[in-house]
Amino acid sequence: MTKTKNENTNWGMLFRVAIVGAATLKGREIKEVLSERNFPAQDVRLLDDEESLGQLEQVGDEATFIQSLVPEHLANVDFAFFASDPEFTQKTWKQSKQSGSEIIDLSYALENEPGVQLRSPWIEHELGTAELSLTTHPVVVAHPAAVVLALLLVRAKKAGAIRNAIATVFEPASERGKRGMDELHEQTINLLSFQQLPMTIFGTQVAFNMVDRFGAGSVHSLAESEQRILRHFKAIVGNAAPVPSLMLLQTPTFHGHGFSLYIELADGATLDQLREALSGEHVTLATETEAPNNVSAAGQEQVLVNVRRDPLKESGFWIWATSDNLRVSSTSAVECAELMAASRPRGQVQ
Repeated sequence: MTKTKNENTNWGMLFRVAIVGAATLKGREIKEVLSERNFPAQDVRLLDDEESLGQLEQVGDEATFIQSLVPEHLANVDFAFFASDPEFTQKTWKQSKQSGSEIIDLSYALENEPGVQLRSPWIEHELGTAELSLTTHPVVVAHPAAVVLALLLVRAKKAGAIRNAIATVFEPASERGKRGMDELHEQTINLLSFQQLPMTIFGTQVAFNMVDRFGAGSVHSLAESEQRILRHFKAIVGNAAPVPSLMLLQTPTFHGHGFSLYIELADGATLDQLREALSGEHVTLATETEAPNNVSAAGQEQVLVNVRRDPLKESGFWIWATSDNLRVSSTSAVECAELMAASRPRGQVQ
């Protein structure tokens, strides 16, 4: 169920918000989530690099243009969401911080910076550790795959002690941004018309294919993403659930994560107990008529889940789940801002 507001925040306050990387997939998703959750923003500024300047966008009922990231556009901004690529975030985030903005990073560029916090409000609420921040630091939003795996394993533990957990995560092209989506699209068309494949992003054929590593020509790395997921999982879960053995695969899908999760529970755990443990906020259990899939998950913050017992091992269970990776990241980012709003008793908008 989509929330419309955070009841713990004083919603009489009005804030100025900047979305840096507004033309990216994550940037556009943040804009939608801010509107859907009724975040108290009187002014939402869309900022990006020179390539995207002048693009017409809509914020609420008003049309606006994407502008350049210059000091005057950051003046009096309360919350700056960085949805740009890591390089652009690295070049520009200090400029935003110097203007007094709270920094929320979805690009992972700041995760090694001193004083930066890695956060996942979903898991904080699940573990009972969420609190309104009275002092704030720049925040990096946890990887959406780490968030979903954490949510599933923390809840599964309620059905019985987890003896073993093995996860295969299927990554979509949208994790590489619009350029990744475009390259998959072009590869698909070129394959069908017997033309040479573009390989700038993936360095290998992804269309109609599945790989565990990118080609030598790619500047991206599935191994690095895999390690980031594990690192973020450990950071947000702590000792509340075991770290799963993990394999990350690139799939020929445009959008949405898929998760094949095998767990072994303590003797005596039943399928009904596991289903009951997994159910709750952010999770929708599958019905008999529709199994979880990327298409059904698109556009919602719900994780779609199906559970079945392993046919050979009584204590083994398989969980198949799908989620909208962009929506999970963007919802988490906006929830971070809601929790951080307590430290700004007055927005800069007068």
